[in-house]
Amino acid sequence: QLALLAQTHPGDQVILEAGAHIYNYEGGAPAALAGILPTLIASEDGVLHWAQVAAALHPDDIHFAPPRLLCLENTHNRAGGRIFPLEVMMATAGQAHEYGLRVHLDGARLWNAHIATGLALDRLAAPADSVTVCFSKALGAPVGSVLAGDADLIAAARRHRKRLGGGMRQVGILAAACLYALQNHLQRLAEDHTHARRLADALDHTQLAVNHPVDTNIVIIDVARPATAEKLLAHLAAGDVRAVGFGPGRVRLVPNLDVSSEDVECAVAVLNSFPEAAARRS
Repeated sequence: QLALLAQTHPGDQVILEAGAHIYNYEGGAPAALAGILPTLIASEDGVLHWAQVAAALHPDDIHFAPPRLLCLENTHNRAGGRIFPLEVMMATAGQAHEYGLRVHLDGARLWNAHIATGLALDRLAAPADSVTVCFSKALGAPVGSVLAGDADLIAAARRHRKRLGGGMRQVGILAAACLYALQNHLQRLAEDHTHARRLADALDHTQLAVNHPVDTNIVIIDVARPATAEKLLAHLAAGDVRAVGFGPGRVRLVPNLDVSSEDVECAVAVLNSFPEAAARRS
């Protein structure tokens, strides 16, 4: 939210992919706090190309909200942890800058893209004017996100943070936990990616479809009916496997640092014992 507030004015147009976390999971904060007008672009994989963005931009006319900010997400949560290809992001962001837009990168799971691709974090972040990363997701810190940008952006963000009551004193102990997670848990993300692929491979032989490439650590199961998803969640919980509903007919599984290879095999067994998964897909 600080990235949005620091780079827009009330009434501005902001471009987002339709499944973006910023739009779907922030309690309406872009509208309530920043007063901005989101324009959503639907995609199958969470990746936006410049042609899609250009087609959605408002004209320079007083009747329309002026375009101001493009928001991208890497990896993309609702697209199943999909990695935004760097060459595509560079092209999209580069043309956005030429048009006069600023670019924000929701990099809550940028660590996963770094480990999966081997690309340096600074390269993955370079196309954007602002980047957020989260220490309490894949890295496993108890709490903590940070916003990165140039000095002017951070100065503006600090003012907005103060206005929103988000400043914290004696925060060093939380920063220490984030630093520990960064130093000790980054490389092991490859294990989560392996575990996610194992889950997806096991599901490939059942009626429970994983209709997305498993690039990183997220597996989204698509079932035929929402009621079946609720039954699946109950079945998993009964087998001590924690998952979440992810929209109608969807269930999300996310391996993490508390999940071992043995745990994954237990989860596979529980999934395979779900009555509506037993039938093989042709």
